[in-house]
Amino acid sequence: MKIHIIGGGNLGVSIALGLSKFSESNQLTVTRRNTSSILYLEKLGITVATDNTHNIQEADIIILTIKPYQVSTVLAEILPVISNKTIASAVSGLSIESLQKQIGDTHQAVRIMPNIAAQFGASATCIAFAEKHKEKALKVVHLFENLGTAPIIDEKLMDAATVLAASGTAFALRYIRASMQAGIEIGFDWQTALAISAQTVKGAAEMLLEEKVHPEQLIDRVTTPQGCTIAGLNDMEMHGFSSSLIRGIKTSLKQIKG
Repeated sequence: MKIHIIGGGNLGVSIALGLSKFSESNQLTVTRRNTSSILYLEKLGITVATDNTHNIQEADIIILTIKPYQVSTVLAEILPVISNKTIASAVSGLSIESLQKQIGDTHQAVRIMPNIAAQFGASATCIAFAEKHKEKALKVVHLFENLGTAPIIDEKLMDAATVLAASGTAFALRYIRASMQAGIEIGFDWQTALAISAQTVKGAAEMLLEEKVHPEQLIDRVTTPQGCTIAGLNDMEMHGFSSSLIRGIKTSLKQIKG
């Protein structure tokens, strides 16, 4: 397919890099007003342009990875030169209904919420769409399945998905940082502590995704009676490990909803 990404920031570039690595036969275009920082994408066969309408008429899917305040301006640029396009929006807070109203009935609005791990084929990209556009929307789903997981969710959960999947990347990194710092305290240099902590989290996540079981079932495998693991877990819980994380996620969601 021909994929046109408007917005060459962190997310747009991550999606482009992921698609170039983990999907085949796609032609990719990324647009950004100032392209100096993303010209390296051209070495990967990705077209880079300053004009949002560059070859957009040929696109099968248009992906918006822009700020909310940019939507009106960008749509005013591209709508006069496109017809019957699937427009996948990663714009925070922009509902399917609102986008559909702005683009008109000749196009199909799909709402997506990927994260920057798309670059490594490891994004959790939540996707929502109107039932009448299911056929075209499933092409978007299949596209993002190449970049990790792509669960279809009810749109009313999209704000929650933003926190759990996008903000969740920062939360997971903060855990890894804390684990690394603890590793330094118990004797490792920071590079080794980081390598061990990051790989351990990756391994735990891969076990969950592969076996599709509740986390407690895997926790049980590494906790033995009177062992060091259960002692550490209990001490963390006593100091609010789980409750702090839950509170943080709920606070982030409140911030989105205003």
